[in-house]
Amino acid sequence: MKDIVIIGAGGFGREVAWLIEEINKVNKEWNILGFVDDSEQLQGNEVNGYKVVGDFEWLKSQGVNVVCAIGDPIAKKEAINSLKDSNNSYPVLIHPSVIYSDRVLFGEGSIICAANVITTDIKIGSHVIINLDCTIGHDATLGDYTTVLPSVNVSGFVETKDCVSIGTGSAIIQGVTVGENTVIGAGSVVVKDLPANCTAVGAPAKPIKFHS
Repeated sequence: MKDIVIIGAGGFGREVAWLIEEINKVNKEWNILGFVDDSEQLQGNEVNGYKVVGDFEWLKSQGVNVVCAIGDPIAKKEAINSLKDSNNSYPVLIHPSVIYSDRVLFGEGSIICAANVITTDIKIGSHVIINLDCTIGHDATLGDYTTVLPSVNVSGFVETKDCVSIGTGSAIIQGVTVGENTVIGAGSVVVKDLPANCTAVGAPAKPIKFHS
């Protein structure tokens, strides 16, 4: 079994621990060493039976498999960039229930949770999270650090640039491009391209604010 640590001991971190446990039921692949978290209150404590083994400074000196369970795309990118000079590795974790073709490319560090359907000729970037019960259509491209929250439907030929967050229950119609660092609110329906650095909500989704 290969040692692995989970960045973030919050709610999604606990879900990722469960995902790894589910993988191990099929193939005993991973030994969870514990969580990595900068919270001083958590150091040395246990979360769902796994110890918080250290903070980011500790992790920089390691050489283990790492999965980043930070949902916010920009915070996720910053966390991974802080480890760029380390000897850590970033495996892809895919829940055994996921349905996907052999024509899907997964970037390093991506997390694919239970009950997703990912069809064909799809490119998923590095450190992408696809949460529970989503569909990703043919020829879609999800940029690095994208987070897709539960029950999202992404149609064919959609492209999200880096660091996009797609809210729970959203839908993106065919051929739409979403600019980098953009947040799509829960339940939105995206029917045309969205610019970078905005928050968009509604059906149809429209930018309601811009951020740097």
